[in-house]
Amino acid sequence: MALQEIVEQTVAGLGYDLVEIERSAGGLLRITIDLPWTAPAEGAAAPEQYVNVEDCEKVNRQLQFALEVDGVEYKRLEVSSPGIDRPLRHTQDFERFTGQVIDLTLKAPMGAAANGQVNANRKKFRGTLERVPAADGSTGWQIVWSDEPEAKPGQKISKKRVPAPLQALGFTLDELRDARLAPIVNFKGRSGQGQADEG
Repeated sequence: MALQEIVEQTVAGLGYDLVEIERSAGGLLRITIDLPWTAPAEGAAAPEQYVNVEDCEKVNRQLQFALEVDGVEYKRLEVSSPGIDRPLRHTQDFERFTGQVIDLTLKAPMGAAANGQVNANRKKFRGTLERVPAADGSTGWQIVWSDEPEAKPGQKISKKRVPAPLQALGFTLDELRDARLAPIVNFKGRSGQGQADEG
């Protein structure tokens, strides 16, 4: 059985989602897991749930056994949570984190889009992930951002200054090289970003 298959079956069997498998130099096998997500009912907020140390230990013990049975070669096994820069790989990840700030990298430069306001060779963007209904009824995605520099703490901002316009870029998952949550450190948590900016 292939490594991906063994790990997916073991992780799913314990009630977790597999986020990523990574082999590193020196025989390190790094497995990233997360709690399963289901879309909340209309208008309800999804409860924030996090993988803890006990979850990682449980998966680690079971994986050690499963990998040994199948004779998979590795020196060290590391099971962890996705962290604040969690990768987004599947449609469900994008649905789950709609409205969050993400970093994305395109496979190819965007070309002459966005009315010439954006460098045509640009591949990297940071902005808010939004869902956009496509013409054929399917779900499309876009990232919305402003190129306005962030204000430094304590900096006075003139009320007369015109803010930089918001820009949007539509994309498909096939066009992405990498997408992950933006590693924003906020002591009020991801859901408290609006309050942190005001205070």
